[in-house]
Amino acid sequence: MSDSVVLLEVSERIATITLNRPGARNALSSEVLRLLAELMKEADAREDVDVIILTGADPAFTAGLDLKELGDASSNLLGGTGADGTPNADGVRGPFPKLVKPLIGAINGVAVTGGFELALNCDFLIASENAKFGDTHARVGVMPGWGLSVLLPEAIGVRRAREMSFTGNFMDANEAYEYGLVNHVVPHAELMPFTRKIALDIIGNEQSGVQTIRNTYSLTTTNADAWSTEAAEAKAWRKRSFSADAVAERRDKIMQRGRQQ
Repeated sequence: MSDSVVLLEVSERIATITLNRPGARNALSSEVLRLLAELMKEADAREDVDVIILTGADPAFTAGLDLKELGDASSNLLGGTGADGTPNADGVRGPFPKLVKPLIGAINGVAVTGGFELALNCDFLIASENAKFGDTHARVGVMPGWGLSVLLPEAIGVRRAREMSFTGNFMDANEAYEYGLVNHVVPHAELMPFTRKIALDIIGNEQSGVQTIRNTYSLTTTNADAWSTEAAEAKAWRKRSFSADAVAERRDKIMQRGRQQ
């Protein structure tokens, strides 16, 4: 596998983007976020691509923002990424640039905190039996900025969303399917073949129609006021309480908790 921390492969009109820091559980460093945005824009612009799949190199989807980098007071990890609740470098709220083509999340392992937000910002999700989802923002000592407090209750209901966020407990793949967070759960070895089959079903349709209805869904379901509220609350909390030192101190405990669950 390439040494690049984000990979792009195109075949059968499907662009597969893979987060590729397996030794760091695909943690989202500044380099990862920069390349992710670049490759998403490239895939979206390519004439030989109709559908984009986002996944991770095993064993994780992504453990979220790189806490080692975030704990460095000199780091600018949040700048321009939208993770602080402001529009990202492309003027869009959330972790991704503005996309025209469908984006499927193929969740191969844990999707935690910022990684969970990456998953929630996909059009829909297909999960390996190994997938787990967790919101540990409060445990890490950061607040959501990529829409978790909007997208999670939309997916599973506000009461379950509150429980996940308040406790930091993980949800496994079968629970995620039961609650409507993911569309399908498949054996781990079948995750990419199954996801590609769904992508090919999309490709079999007239693409201008697919892209138009995708945009319509975006316009009718996006709650701009709620996103603005999340951003304002996160900004006020950072000003009042954020500590890079505390984030660094909590890093190992959070990773251990994830392994235990």
